[in-house]
Amino acid sequence: MKDTHPIEITVNHRVHEIEVESRRTLADVLRHDLGYTGTHLGCEHGICGACTVLLDGLPARSCLLFGVQADGCEVETVEGLESDGRLNPLQEAFSAHHGLQCGFCTPGFLMLATGFLRENLDPTEEEVREAMSSNLCRCTGYQGIIEAVLDAAGKGGERTETVADEMVASETSGNQAEVVSVDGVSLSGAGEANQ
Repeated sequence: MKDTHPIEITVNHRVHEIEVESRRTLADVLRHDLGYTGTHLGCEHGICGACTVLLDGLPARSCLLFGVQADGCEVETVEGLESDGRLNPLQEAFSAHHGLQCGFCTPGFLMLATGFLRENLDPTEEEVREAMSSNLCRCTGYQGIIEAVLDAAGKGGERTETVADEMVASETSGNQAEVVSVDGVSLSGAGEANQ
């Protein structure tokens, strides 16, 4: 007999109602139950940061949280960063500064940097280095990641639209959460079915 619990979790502005086994991690709920496969699992011990998502706006290791702990919470994953098929300024900066190679750690870094830039709109290079040091990358040597975050913050000299500008625009656009069940049927009657 499985110990399951009904939860309601908002992921990237979509409300999902789902039965979750009490021992299932948030990473597994996101990836396997809801299809948000951009959240990667690396060490599964909270060390590497590949599974970093934003939980109620703050970076969190989804491999260390149980899915039931996210009941009533808002989760943001890497899939929620793009808008209308367009990369956000942080994603563009990662590409421009070669802040990714194999890409396995990239979703975690993008979510960590998004949370960081929301809290610190005018970071110094040292503050960016300190924040990004909590995630691991085995390919890039980190310099491209640091440069990308600084560029997205408007410190790169070329970029005019910053992550902060994009976030303010997104929050004022009136994004309404869409309610869907785990099988993809819209409960609110508005919008598309879950993918």
